[in-house]
Amino acid sequence: MQWKLGETVRIRDVIGALEKAYPTGLAEDWDAVGLVCGDPDSVVQRVLFCVDPIEATVDEAIDFGAQLLISHHPLLLRGVHGVPADDHKGRVVHRLIRSGIGLYCAHTNADKANPGVSDSLAGALGLTATRPLVPTAPGADTGLGRIGELARPEPFRAFVRRVADGLPTTAWGVRGAGDPDREIRRVAVCGGAGDSFLATAAEAGVDAYVTADLRHHPAGEHLARADVPGTSVPALVDVAHWASEWPWCQQAADLVSAALPDTVEVLVSTRRTDPWTVHAGATPDPGRALA
Repeated sequence: MQWKLGETVRIRDVIGALEKAYPTGLAEDWDAVGLVCGDPDSVVQRVLFCVDPIEATVDEAIDFGAQLLISHHPLLLRGVHGVPADDHKGRVVHRLIRSGIGLYCAHTNADKANPGVSDSLAGALGLTATRPLVPTAPGADTGLGRIGELARPEPFRAFVRRVADGLPTTAWGVRGAGDPDREIRRVAVCGGAGDSFLATAAEAGVDAYVTADLRHHPAGEHLARADVPGTSVPALVDVAHWASEWPWCQQAADLVSAALPDTVEVLVSTRRTDPWTVHAGATPDPGRALA
C-alpha cells in the first residue's frame, strides 16, 4: 500500500514497517521484543527513536509530541509481577500510558537484520560491510555483527581516532588495545556487548574488532594469544554500549519514513543515555611502569 499525505497512520502500521525490516523471528529466544504498551489502533503522527526506554527519553517523546517511542533496548526484559509507579520501570510505563504514548522495542531482531544495528555501526566508522560476523545460518546475510573494510588501510592509532570521531562522545570514551602502528584494513564490528565473539573475530582474520563492554580478563587473554608463534589476533577497540547502538536509531527512523512517506514525523533522540557521566585520568603510557 502506498501511503499519501494526510492519511491516518496507526501504531500497527508503524509496527508493520518495523517488523518487515526487523522480523521478530530473528530475535533470540530470551529476548522481549514488540509492543510493550499502547493501543495498536491509536493514531500516530510523531515517532521518537532511542536506544534506552528510560524517563529521559520519555521526557523527550512528550516534548516532541510523539504518540510512539521506538527503542532498541527492551524495557521489560525479565519477568515482572507488576509495574507500580514507585518502581523506575513502572514509572516509565505509567508515564507512557498517561501521555498517550506507545512503546515498541526492536532488540536482537534489529541486531541480526540486514541491514541492522551493526551495519549502522560499520557505516558510522566508514566501513563497507560485507557479511555477518556470526550468521544466523551458513551463508546467511543476517546475523550478529558485521565484517567490513576501510577504503584504504591506516595505522591502528588513526583507526581508534576514526572510531572516536564517528560515534557520539561519551564519558566512557574509546579505548584501543594493540600495536599503535599496526595496519588496519579489515574490521569486525558488533553493536552492544560483544566480547563473547572475540574468538570468532580472531577466526575471521580481521585486523581489528570494535565492540562495547569489553572486560579485562577476556580482552587480556585474547591479546595474549598473539604471543603464540604463527597466531594473529585482531586489535581491540572498546566503545560505550549506548554509542555503539545509537547510529541504528537513524536507520530505523529512515525506514519508517520511507515506508510511510509524508504521513508521520520522525525524530532521533539526542539524549545521551549512557550511564557513565564522569571520566578522570590521563592516557597511560604502556611503556612506563607505575611510579
